[in-house]
Amino acid sequence: MGNKKGSRRNFGAVRQYRSGRWTASYRDPDGEERRSPQTFATKTDAEVWLAQVRADLTRGDWRDPDAGKVDFGTYAVRWVEERDLAATTEELYQRLLRLHLLPTFGALDLDQITPPRVRSWRAELLKATGATTVAKSYRLLKAVLETAADDELIRRNPCRIRGAGKESAAERPIATVVQVDALADVMGPR
Repeated sequence: MGNKKGSRRNFGAVRQYRSGRWTASYRDPDGEERRSPQTFATKTDAEVWLAQVRADLTRGDWRDPDAGKVDFGTYAVRWVEERDLAATTEELYQRLLRLHLLPTFGALDLDQITPPRVRSWRAELLKATGATTVAKSYRLLKAVLETAADDELIRRNPCRIRGAGKESAAERPIATVVQVDALADVMGPR
């Protein structure tokens, strides 16, 4: 039954502000009260949002809305530190982070990194540096965000560009038998 403050229901609550806008709230699995991140023009819109949250909870798809509020820079630096990497690999990752990932993504929350943002970053990087560096940078970004998805900080990894992490080295010429013999003659006996 409705009242001035909102509606009684078996999941969550919907109430109207003095402005006429509507808000919704619910208790998360830990019992904490959560409010809708925005207000709604109609009561129906607020109820639909609440029904979607309830469906996510029922399916086991609910994710803490604050989970992705970790900035990429902090997470990525910690990601590199937590890995048991060879010294040269760690140096490479730190350089790629410093030069190519942190300037674009460092201050963003993990959940603000979207597929369009990744595509745009990659396109700009291809204009500025070589394809091999772009592929390595993309692979690192994808690996960090895959771990973030495994940690349930983001729903899905936004790195979905097919083939973007592949490097294609130019074909190297193969020495002929005559060229190998000529090299051997120049080197002389040891």
